[in-house]
Amino acid sequence: MQALFQAILYQPIFNVFVGLYNLIPDVGVVILVITVLIKLVLYPLTSSSIKSQKALTDLQPKLEAIKKEHGKDQQRIAQETMKLYKENKVNPLASCLPLLIQLPILIALYYVLRMGLSASPNYALLYSFVKQPEMIKTMSLGFIELAKASPILAVLAGGAQFWQAKMMSIKRPPKEAGAGGKDEGMASMMNKQMLYMMPVLTVVIGFSLPGGLTLYWFLSTLLTALQQLVVFKKKNVNPTDGSIIEGKVE
Repeated sequence: MQALFQAILYQPIFNVFVGLYNLIPDVGVVILVITVLIKLVLYPLTSSSIKSQKALTDLQPKLEAIKKEHGKDQQRIAQETMKLYKENKVNPLASCLPLLIQLPILIALYYVLRMGLSASPNYALLYSFVKQPEMIKTMSLGFIELAKASPILAVLAGGAQFWQAKMMSIKRPPKEAGAGGKDEGMASMMNKQMLYMMPVLTVVIGFSLPGGLTLYWFLSTLLTALQQLVVFKKKNVNPTDGSIIEGKVE
């Protein structure tokens, strides 16, 4: 399995990384180009995942209402949940499968960047037509050191994560909704916790990673957020609002 992973994913990406560095001797720009290329290849899968995640987020208040209405009757809850998915043409697995497909690529890229930014990269896996560089300079644009942790890039990655999550957020229900809005309020509370938890976690992890990996994380998240804007625009969805608008009773 390890040999297959190396031959299909790690080795090709590593050769692209080194080949691009031979053409563009700035590792930060190389990471940007690789990020864009990966995003273009995965664009259809990511779009499908974004649409499914948004649909599931919009249905969360109704799912909470079903749980409250049927209490501990798990069978009835399951039936009503599947009915709700069917009525709204939502496949809960559609948001997970694209992410699972992308995961091996992300892992391979992680090892490529870790190897490429190390003091002594292993060039044994280079193809015969890819020239081995004398050395890979980890300083980008003359002032960003990508071999060491970068607090600035960590904060930028966290900010991009917050922006992306914000588009998927659910606003709390209006007071006029009364008791019926309690379930929506619970969904909103959970959504809000994730909204702030993930960016903070991103910053914390970013502080412990080499700057090159954090740069990729930032660029990848930023491009995904921009793709969400495109997807929402095509679906005529306001990316700054959830399906519940505060101050109005739907």
